[in-house]
Amino acid sequence: MPKSLHCVICGRVQGVFFRAFVVEQAQTLDLKGWARNLPGGKLEVLAQGDVAVIEDFAARLRQGPPLARVDAVEIQWTDHETEYKNFQIKR
Repeated sequence: MPKSLHCVICGRVQGVFFRAFVVEQAQTLDLKGWARNLPGGKLEVLAQGDVAVIEDFAARLRQGPPLARVDAVEIQWTDHETEYKNFQIKR
């Protein structure tokens, strides 16, 4: 089972193409998982893959796309029960 990163991103992260940015970055790094908006304007991400690659991904999430403003990224490493086959946006 691959290591998983679960994070919640706070700031101006909805309505600024952040989910599309997350998918693009994850696909570039060959990560699996998902991203979804949360009530209250936050974004939740679960990413699976190599730990070093996920750490690079987390650094990219802290930056975000040009229109976004990232105030905080809450990170938790987990052993997630489900293995994902791709990276997608959940609704």
